[in-house]
Amino acid sequence: MRIVTQRVKHASVTIEEKIHSAIGEGMLILVGIQADDTTEDIQWLATKLVNLRIFDDENGVMNRSILETNGEILAVSQFTLMARTKKGNRPSYIDAAPPAISIPLYEEFVRTLAHALGKEIKTGVFGADMQVELVNDGPVTIIIDSKQRI
Repeated sequence: MRIVTQRVKHASVTIEEKIHSAIGEGMLILVGIQADDTTEDIQWLATKLVNLRIFDDENGVMNRSILETNGEILAVSQFTLMARTKKGNRPSYIDAAPPAISIPLYEEFVRTLAHALGKEIKTGVFGADMQVELVNDGPVTIIIDSKQRI
């Protein structure tokens, strides 16, 4: 799994001109899934994300996790994170898991993340044409790949 997490002041997902989900301060997480991703990848990423110290403490230093700030999370599936761009100018998405694999894994990721955070995770709609709006706070944007743990 490959995720892009952004520390946000607020974020939302709009589908067919209606706001589907919205959060205040917290994290917007874009989620890309490969066919060989497993429950182990999900567990590792969920634990990493809720403990990631990217929120400011009283001294303005990124030293607090989302657990400590009581922030919210919006998780949006995004197969384009798995794009290969080495050859030519048109990205290849051959590494992205097909829906039969990625939908259950994405749903498990959301459930696992909710359990780790201790509250509901807001989401987009898998496969929908979504408009994602955010105010990136910092800006803080971090890419984490569960296949590159070392």
